[in-house]
Amino acid sequence: MSVLSVAKKEAAKTDKAPAALGPYSQAIKSNNLVFVSGVLGLIPETGKFVSQDVEDQTEQVLKNMGEILKASGSHYSLVVKTTIMLADLKDFKKVNDIYAKYFPAPFPARSTYQVAALPLDAKIEIECIAELPQEVEPQP
Repeated sequence: MSVLSVAKKEAAKTDKAPAALGPYSQAIKSNNLVFVSGVLGLIPETGKFVSQDVEDQTEQVLKNMGEILKASGSHYSLVVKTTIMLADLKDFKKVNDIYAKYFPAPFPARSTYQVAALPLDAKIEIECIAELPQEVEPQP
């Protein structure tokens, strides 16, 4: 006889980051991980882009991601994987320069793609997977 284990999943939400644009959660916590949905460079209070500049959007994406991670109980330093989607791969270096300010070494694993289009004609979208901090029993 086999036993099927079903992971508990819990949605994480914050008003300090833009609301989801469709039927999905800002993030889901499951099995000591947090899965952050694709984040855009929208200002949470207005739902408008910070600007049409890729650097400004990247900075806002990462600020929004930080708020979602915080609401989930995680942090940039616990991110293990990111996926970056760019409207134009020529922006790769500009994005890297900003990205490096947010993620400490050892850097997360990462994939970067140029895509045909992003929601609301965004210049960039980033999603991530992060660990949740674990309480460690003190050793006697």
